[in-house]
Amino acid sequence: MTERAGWDPALYRRFEDERTRPARELLARVPLERPARVVDLGCGPGNSTALLCERWPKAEVVGVDNDPAMLASARERLPAVRFDAGDIADWAPPEPPDLLFSNAALQWVGDHETLIPRLFGLLAPGGVLAVQMPDNRDEPTHRLMRELAAAPRYATHLGDAAALRTGRLPLAAYYDLLAPQAADVDAWRTTYQHRMDSAASIVDWVSATGLRPFVEPLPAAERAAYRAEYGHAIDAAYPVRADGRRLLAFPRLFFVACRLP
Repeated sequence: MTERAGWDPALYRRFEDERTRPARELLARVPLERPARVVDLGCGPGNSTALLCERWPKAEVVGVDNDPAMLASARERLPAVRFDAGDIADWAPPEPPDLLFSNAALQWVGDHETLIPRLFGLLAPGGVLAVQMPDNRDEPTHRLMRELAAAPRYATHLGDAAALRTGRLPLAAYYDLLAPQAADVDAWRTTYQHRMDSAASIVDWVSATGLRPFVEPLPAAERAAYRAEYGHAIDAAYPVRADGRRLLAFPRLFFVACRLP
């Protein structure tokens, strides 16, 4: 999860309602009534952790993240909740949890063929693994990042643009990883249409997440040039709609896997 180091919680929270909506919809499909131990993997600033606390106020809820600023923000938001520093790639709980919940975090971790079965195996009998991840690598926001990074001016500093983000599997592949060992697997994909005020708002959105691995390695002059070129490309890719806003299509994939009792 090293790609998430140095995140800006304030910038991330600018679109907190939009970022939390998938967590609410994932949580609504979790078939647990009274879990004793709940873990929010990649908790960020605690927006998804708050949902878990609201649904199960008597459960032991723990948030896990590898970014100090995000953890500090989460602790300020939910001072009664325990937040631990940890990397999802090798994290293990002291006791098997009843729910492992991860909203928009596992896409930053590699080797999902190993990671997903490992996380599922950490659950208590009858436990649930609930995951949501962005599925937007082929959307203009992310395709344009890679295309621009391949230009000689930037490729000198960035190298292989395709390697700047971890890989992600097709939805059916996650089903295949889990189904042989699960009592049930619920998998689906949703494309949200977020109303954005401007092309600059779309750039601000991705600046808190997907754009970071592309701009942070660049020297200051190239960083400014990259952001300017990227902003122009986004302006062309997301035209003004009838109400003066832009529509940001944002596909996300979800799965909820239940372990056998």
